[in-house]
Amino acid sequence: MTIIKVSLVLSFLFFSQYSFGQNPNFQYDSTYVETTHELFVSRLFFSKKYTELTMKTSEGNDKYTLVPNTGLKMGLGFNYQRLTVNVSFPVAFLYPEKEENWPFNLDLQSHIYAPKVIVDFFGQFYNGYKILAKNRVNSDEDYLRKDMRQIALGLNLNYLFFGDKLSLAASWNQSSIQKKSAYSPFIGFEGYGGNIKGDSLLLPTNPETDLINFDQASYFMAGPNAGMAGTLVFAKDFFLSGAASVNLSGGYTKWRNENEFTKWGVAPTYYLRGFFGYNGPKFSVNTSYTYKNLNLIKGGPYDQAVNTGNYRINFIYKFYAGKKFKNGFNKVNPVRILIKD
Repeated sequence: MTIIKVSLVLSFLFFSQYSFGQNPNFQYDSTYVETTHELFVSRLFFSKKYTELTMKTSEGNDKYTLVPNTGLKMGLGFNYQRLTVNVSFPVAFLYPEKEENWPFNLDLQSHIYAPKVIVDFFGQFYNGYKILAKNRVNSDEDYLRKDMRQIALGLNLNYLFFGDKLSLAASWNQSSIQKKSAYSPFIGFEGYGGNIKGDSLLLPTNPETDLINFDQASYFMAGPNAGMAGTLVFAKDFFLSGAASVNLSGGYTKWRNENEFTKWGVAPTYYLRGFFGYNGPKFSVNTSYTYKNLNLIKGGPYDQAVNTGNYRINFIYKFYAGKKFKNGFNKVNPVRILIKD
């Protein structure tokens, strides 16, 4: 049973840099980017993914943040011949505060930095939330809601105008090397939807939460976005990369507290991505953080946000695989079969 649970918690998503309509004959400007598709890039990483729900009181003076029962995970992965595979699994000593005997969580996030295209996919299924004691007034205990469930789905698509000079994949999964500093504006579109529910009102019962409490909510938001991405290369093979975008989404949010209440409107949101580390010919050590803020439509006393993040630290070793392995991998690599490269 443990093996089954571990396999379900796996973040096992693999994507080609050319899986989203990219021209297989695309070439980076070699002055700026060195591609390393024929290097086997092996990876040990540690990550923490989460989706939290933040609610402000009707006066706006305080807020309640419900966080999932998740912690650091350890993972293994590789890049080879344009194929990227990552597998992560929970390790007990990395999350000693985890609540035992709670339902497991499945968080599938894929951040794809293909030539000229950025794609982010979110498929998150969380069971069990809590308000940490440090975020509670007049209480030194966590507020536990084992019954709370949240499903959050999202897709973010962006086009990089100068994507031939800027490789965010070099910062994210080290499938290439950014040789010179570069930047690019980008535009795109995004859409998010989700459902939140519990067996009873989700917030602690007190006069402050009477107006904003609920036992079920759902939402959908979509709209255009725009931003800027760039990488600063310094001290030979060190890099600092970032991408930031703002979005204006239209949609609705629906709440239930005895009666149902729906509000349509527009709301601003933002997305931040940051990367820092060393990416050399054989070794790489780096860290990254992605954070998506999704402000929901405000209605009456309800002022909420669903925020998603992903911390990650990578330890990379690169080498050339033997000819026998290369030829065998060629025959089974789904990317090469797909693009006939």
